[in-house]
Amino acid sequence: MKHCSQLYIKVGLSLLMGLAVFLFWGWGYPHALSYQEQYQLFLWSGDYLRDALRIPGGMAAWLGEWLVQFYYVEWLGALLLALLFVGLQQLSAALLRLKGKGWYAWSFFPPVLLLWLLGDESVLMAYVVALLLSTALFLLLRRAPALADVIVIPIAYWLFGPMAWLYVALRVADGGWRRWWMPLLLLAMQGVAYGWLLPEWQLYSVLTGWVYYRIPLHGHALMWVIPLVMVAMMLLSRLSHQKWMWPVEAGMLVALAFLSVNGGYEREKYELIRQDYLVRHERWSEIIDRAEKYQVQTPFSSVCVNLALAEKRQLADRMFDFYQSGPDALVMGRIRDLTSMLPSAEVFWRLGMVNSAQRYMFDTQESILNAKRSGRCTQRIAECMIVNGHYQTARKQLDLLSKTLFYRGWAKEAKACLGDEAKINAHPVWGRQRQLRYKSDFLFSYGEMDKMLGQLFIGNTDNKMALDYMLAQMLLNGNVQAFSQYLPWAQRYGGYSAMPLGYQDVVRCIQSNGKADGSPYMDYIKRLQHTQP
Repeated sequence: MKHCSQLYIKVGLSLLMGLAVFLFWGWGYPHALSYQEQYQLFLWSGDYLRDALRIPGGMAAWLGEWLVQFYYVEWLGALLLALLFVGLQQLSAALLRLKGKGWYAWSFFPPVLLLWLLGDESVLMAYVVALLLSTALFLLLRRAPALADVIVIPIAYWLFGPMAWLYVALRVADGGWRRWWMPLLLLAMQGVAYGWLLPEWQLYSVLTGWVYYRIPLHGHALMWVIPLVMVAMMLLSRLSHQKWMWPVEAGMLVALAFLSVNGGYEREKYELIRQDYLVRHERWSEIIDRAEKYQVQTPFSSVCVNLALAEKRQLADRMFDFYQSGPDALVMGRIRDLTSMLPSAEVFWRLGMVNSAQRYMFDTQESILNAKRSGRCTQRIAECMIVNGHYQTARKQLDLLSKTLFYRGWAKEAKACLGDEAKINAHPVWGRQRQLRYKSDFLFSYGEMDKMLGQLFIGNTDNKMALDYMLAQMLLNGNVQAFSQYLPWAQRYGGYSAMPLGYQDVVRCIQSNGKADGSPYMDYIKRLQHTQP
């Protein structure tokens, strides 16, 4: 009876942890799941699998990407993560049972540390897969003869990558000094890989595995702390366990969980990731509501908030109620990294600046440091090519998307439109983009964005977003003379029943020669003058 009661408690604790993990990702951080999904493009093809298996850790990377593709549906991604976390906890509990009967609370420490680690957005799911498979392989082959590892260790290294060291460490810790040769075998395997099989790789990548981290030659300390903790748990389980230690262990676990969330998930970074996620899903009201409570003071945030205001036709009224970073607050210049240009690319797309949207998306995709494609970027690039009538190059992008799980349906519908001008012109999105885009070619100049927007608006005076952005850019540049000159356009083409409140504030500043107390625009100009050299 006592044994059954303890079993129910253990099962209940594991289920409770799984529920907590599901709610953490599905309700608290769905944007983190979307972030991971948008920087890969998992293809259901034999060639994709064969390419993965050509490098150490390729199987772990392939399985990790297979899991991440389901993050496209956030609740499904959260469920998979919950299962993985429970699986890690159960494997840790199995290690503890090898040498003792107590210490069950310690089986929750690796999952909590993993939660902390995954706060680093560059950690890839290949790491989690390799961690689980290496531990499971040890438990499966624990009774196998030591000589079997002559075959197992090289295979484990090639499939899981350097996380095979966890398998070797557990085997040595379990079998003692008689297995001293196993680390040497794995080290020799890595030497062979470095010297003959992967001559273009850095030694650091061969030893630590670049498939675990998105940025080459970088990593996170917890990536190797977690395996060490798991080995230490198996060794410490030999010690006797006292009942009075349960409250102490529970307190330590709660404290570590608190540190994991607060130390691993930086508020500003994840707020920016959330803003990009909300832009991707066109949740404009939520962006504005969150910015009213808390806004990160960066150009990235300004671009997201201004786009949301423009989509709700509130830019002219409320723009300077929010933080404006400067002349780059509407559209950022080209910064070749993973995220910075994505909101600006969305701005270009919605304005009708199709070529700029394609260029920004392409540069973003090429900036993915582990050389993966982006499903989000590939989809937008294909759309830009369709709008511009470049059907052959668009087909290449759509062929890739056709080999995916969640983009396949969209790609099939898009393929049916290729070459059909009537269907594309009647499309609710692509047809409008053709109406809004530039009608003639000219050299693009980011430094003259107000003029670029003016040309866009002149080409189609129904493009009210271009008009709002043109006047807003003049204000961000501090060019009130140009704003005054083109303000009648807002009255004529803007569709406003009365002059927007933001424009009224600017006119008041002009009329008072910059001495309007309590003016949001005047506060911006003072800050702009203070920050300029």
